[in-house]
Amino acid sequence: MSHRTLAAAGLVAGYQHGRPVLDGASLTVPAGRRLAVLGANGSGKTTLLRCLSGALVPSAGEVTVDGVRLTHGRRALRAHRQEVQLVLQDPDDQLFSASVAQDVSFGPLNLGLPEGEVRARVAEGLRLLAVEDLAARPTHQLSYGERKRVAIAGAVAMRPCVLLLDEPTAGLDPCAVAETLTALDQLQANDSTVVMSTHDVDLALRWADEVAVVVDRTVVQGSPDELLADPSLLGRARLDRPWALTVGARLRALGLLPSGALPRTTDELLAALPQAPAVRA
Repeated sequence: MSHRTLAAAGLVAGYQHGRPVLDGASLTVPAGRRLAVLGANGSGKTTLLRCLSGALVPSAGEVTVDGVRLTHGRRALRAHRQEVQLVLQDPDDQLFSASVAQDVSFGPLNLGLPEGEVRARVAEGLRLLAVEDLAARPTHQLSYGERKRVAIAGAVAMRPCVLLLDEPTAGLDPCAVAETLTALDQLQANDSTVVMSTHDVDLALRWADEVAVVVDRTVVQGSPDELLADPSLLGRARLDRPWALTVGARLRALGLLPSGALPRTTDELLAALPQAPAVRA
């Protein structure tokens, strides 16, 4: 894996014979960083990811990798999908082989790689997603969270530079969410750029280096601290302000927090609070 800069400029895309879901949307995926794509249901998050992956041809605008425009011929798309992999929200849209190992091996086999290389990539994907013990398990016997991680493992086995994950934590319990985020940290440590779509503003605030809010058929991109504290933007995007920013702002107004960036996690918030004086016996 190596870092590439994935970008989109002036995208117009949507349903045939209907109003565009995206109209002039632009985005830069920062290489080696974590980007959360936020928006209400139906705002165009999935449409944006599908354009970036090459699965959807926009009616206008362009997608580029390191400044080179994506074309949609068979050879160009094959090369693009070795660099950029999309994992859909519903894992059942991607899992179809008899066992986990067979499913994860599907992509590398289609690249025509030698058997030893395929085995190495499958082992790597299973290890990074912490599903090695599921290798021989039939995919229909997996839990929902396990199926999600196996679907990501299949994408990882392609060794892409950029992983596009559509709602990877949707429908998961808190433990499964934590396991998924740990796996994503492992992927970033192994030189993958990770893009996650979500409507969970609290998750985006604590996880992402940058956020992109899909609103009014376009994209507003910037730092989590700024965009997720903008009441006008959040109102137009039908998103709530993250609880950490709300509580932090209130504590600062009461003089309990110093100036500077507001805490983004529970641990940061507790660490920023003044310590209670010691009580003498």
